[in-house]
Amino acid sequence: MNRLSAFWLAVPVLNTAQQLLLKQSALAISQTGETGWLAQLFVSPWFAAAILAEIVCFFIWMRVLSELDLAKAFSLSAISYVFILASAWLFFGEPVTIEEIGGSMLIMLGVWCLSSPSHSA
Repeated sequence: MNRLSAFWLAVPVLNTAQQLLLKQSALAISQTGETGWLAQLFVSPWFAAAILAEIVCFFIWMRVLSELDLAKAFSLSAISYVFILASAWLFFGEPVTIEEIGGSMLIMLGVWCLSSPSHSA
């Protein structure tokens, strides 16, 4: 697991980047005030970068899945929720509630438990 941990961490980082880029593209489109938002979306550099992040993430995810059980890999990817919450607060000034902080701490605890070596009896 140790040799793969840096590699699988790229998945939540890229997922977070993708969500930030999609949010930025949505904000840019809403500021244009035009009704042709779909056409604006397809020429948005923010949207293009989000698609690129998703494509790169897909290939890394396939590599992770080739080396980890699906249940473990998918559970570890839950760290994306924590990264996205923190990034939304940091970059967009979105409010964070105490419940969200508590939930994020539980997610981190779960990820820590999953990434710890299992001890078989």
